[in-house]
Amino acid sequence: MFPFNKFIHGFQAVSVAWGLLLLVGCANVPLSYDFSAFRAHMPRSILVLPPTNDSVEVLAPYTYLSTVSRPLAEAGYYVFPVVVVDQLFKENGLPTPYEMHEVSLDKIDEVLGADAVLYIHISEFGQKYAVLSSNTTVKAQATLVDVRTGQELWVGSAHAVEQSGDGGGGLLGMVIASAVEQVLDSMTDRVVDVARVANRQMFSHRTRGVLLGPLRPDHEVDARGR
Repeated sequence: MFPFNKFIHGFQAVSVAWGLLLLVGCANVPLSYDFSAFRAHMPRSILVLPPTNDSVEVLAPYTYLSTVSRPLAEAGYYVFPVVVVDQLFKENGLPTPYEMHEVSLDKIDEVLGADAVLYIHISEFGQKYAVLSSNTTVKAQATLVDVRTGQELWVGSAHAVEQSGDGGGGLLGMVIASAVEQVLDSMTDRVVDVARVANRQMFSHRTRGVLLGPLRPDHEVDARGR
């Protein structure tokens, strides 16, 4: 006799498995981004302001700022020298990133003539140590705004975490490794490398990263394709 009950149970199991695969596949599909405003006001030059900061790391804004210009320049934009911009604002009575973020777009247009301004806010930055492990975390949000119209062109988020822990050697090995990592982290500033990874993920994401700029020969193809 044909084992009908087993056939039904097997069919149900296969159906459930396919359903799970479909759910996983849908969950991994990147969400599309509306680039219409970006395309309509394509900037050639970008002014990057020092980030505002909610993390406990006092030096986070300028450490993070040092990792932003390169990926934007490689994407095809002229990026105003961040050190020069920072000094200019400070010499004009604006010593903190929060005050710099309050400067009107009209004034930025008048003084610097930038096409767009990139505002960045840091929510997490730095290393957290446990007895046997450590995490290096960078998390930030960025908003690109057209200077002449004030329109929001693009919003992105950067988030990268590097974890380290037991590499073998039992409990004593883990304790020693954790102590050594704390020393090495202070010497090599691992958080800078994590910030670079986070920024590349944010700016270069294939569906949600910034459009390629006018200084890239393939920027028109990229703009049409997204």
